[in-house]
Amino acid sequence: MDRVLVVACGALAKELRHLIASFEHEESSPPIDLECLPAKLHNRPELIPEAVRERVRAARGRYRTILVGYADCGTGGLLDKVCQEEGVQRLPGPHCYELYAGTESFAQLQEQELGTLYLTGYLVRHFERLILEGLGILDHPELQDVYFNNYTRLVYLSQESDPELDRLAQQAADRLGLRFEKVATGYGGLVDALVEIRERAA
Repeated sequence: MDRVLVVACGALAKELRHLIASFEHEESSPPIDLECLPAKLHNRPELIPEAVRERVRAARGRYRTILVGYADCGTGGLLDKVCQEEGVQRLPGPHCYELYAGTESFAQLQEQELGTLYLTGYLVRHFERLILEGLGILDHPELQDVYFNNYTRLVYLSQESDPELDRLAQQAADRLGLRFEKVATGYGGLVDALVEIRERAA
């Protein structure tokens, strides 16, 4: 049976590894390998398409099926262009926030309050490195208002029940001066996407 490769965002690594491991006991499930690109690309979405292309091309010939474990993620359609040119499929939707929450639920969150900052479990764990340091706020505190002046709420989209992550998410909201809300999403559309790719490759 041919192996399947998922070329994914490092911010999804923990959840994808868990889901892939959950398939391993099923006889009909093809072996799935996971290769992750640096999560710091979250802050440089213009670099994502070519980074994905490079990894896909390096893997071609060794895998019958390759899935791109990114949504559009701020690439403005450029990732779709790469996926079309390389003959691979990406995760559905514009970003991982909608993927986790579901299209309808995410739309409701947006309608409730446009000035909302969303964090996943990964972003909560690495808030200081990816947000405060990644956006230059630690060195230049005045940038916090530049980036977040129009935000009023931080919504933590929670993939797992973990009081420590809840505490860190609340701490992140307090650091930015935003009202805190938690929405338990689980793995959302990640499950459906992997099930689909697994069934197609079987």
